[in-house]
Amino acid sequence: MSLLSTENVIKKYANHLALDKVSIEVNEGHIFGLLGPNGAGKTSLIRIINQITAPDEGKVYFKGNLLKSSDVSQIGYLPEERGLYKKMKIGEQAIYLAQLKGMPKNVAVEKLKNWFRKFEIQDWWNKKVEELSKGMQQKIQFIVTIVHEPKLLIFDEPFSGFDPINANLLKSEILNLKAAGSTIIFSTHNMASVEELCDDIALISNGKTILNGSLFDIKNQFKPNIFEIQFAQAFNKMEFAMNSIFDLLSIENQKNGVISTKVKLKENATTNELLQIGLNAGNVLAFNEIIPSMNDIFIDIVNQQTQTNQ
Repeated sequence: MSLLSTENVIKKYANHLALDKVSIEVNEGHIFGLLGPNGAGKTSLIRIINQITAPDEGKVYFKGNLLKSSDVSQIGYLPEERGLYKKMKIGEQAIYLAQLKGMPKNVAVEKLKNWFRKFEIQDWWNKKVEELSKGMQQKIQFIVTIVHEPKLLIFDEPFSGFDPINANLLKSEILNLKAAGSTIIFSTHNMASVEELCDDIALISNGKTILNGSLFDIKNQFKPNIFEIQFAQAFNKMEFAMNSIFDLLSIENQKNGVISTKVKLKENATTNELLQIGLNAGNVLAFNEIIPSMNDIFIDIVNQQTQTNQ
C-alpha cells in the first residue's frame, strides 16, 4: 500500500521544464530511493511533496487522499542545505522546531533529551550551532527532523559531512526508523548507500522518470547474463571452451592458483547446463552470476538518455 504517490506531476520555471509528468509510488514502511544526476528535478519534486511549491499540473496523494496543507505536520524533511540558526542555543532551537511541528513543549523536551542521550550529545544542549562542526550540526538536524515521529521522512543527502563512523550510526538509525514503521524517501548520489538501504527506487533524468520499481527487480532487469566460474588448477580449458551455450570472455590465473573464468550465457541456455559443463571441465570452486551495481546502472541509463536527447 502506498503512503505517498505522484501522478503526472509537471513543474515549470520560466522556460525550464523541471518535472515532466513524473509519477512515483512510495510504499508504506519502505525506504524509497529518489535518484538522479544534478539538475534532474529531484529537489523540485521534494519541494512539491513538502508543499513549499505546488505542481503546475498533476496530483500528489498522501495516505490515499490528495495532499493538503495539514499533512505537512506528518512529514519530516532533512534538506541537503541545512537550516539551523547559527547564534541560537541548540536545545532552545530544537524545542522551537519541534513545536512548529505541533509537539507540546514538555513532550518535545523529553523526546529531544532522549535522542541527545542516544547520540551521546547531552553536553551540546546549551551550545550554539556555530560552535559545532558540520557533522555535529548534521546530528542535530537529523534529530529535529524525526523527533515528532512523522509518517513520512525525507532525507536529502543525509550523510553529507559525516565521517564513516557517524555515517554508519545514521544508517543504523534510518533502518531502526523503518523497522518502527516509518516510510522514508532517501535522495542521494551515493549508490552504495542506495544498495544498503533502499527497497524501491525511481531514477529521474531531465525531469522524466526513466526507472521506477523495486531495487531487486531493477538490478535483475539489467543483469548482463555473465557468470564467473572459478576452478582449481586441474582444469581442462579446451573442453570448457568447446561448447555452444556461452561465449568465453576471459580466463585468468590468480595468485592463489585459482583459475577464474568469465562467460556470457547465450539466450535460452540455462545455468544448470553451464554448471554441468564447468563440472565436466574441472573442480569448480565458485559459481557466481555477476549482477550490476546500482552505480553501473545509474551511469549507463543516464548516459543513454543524454545521448538520446542530443
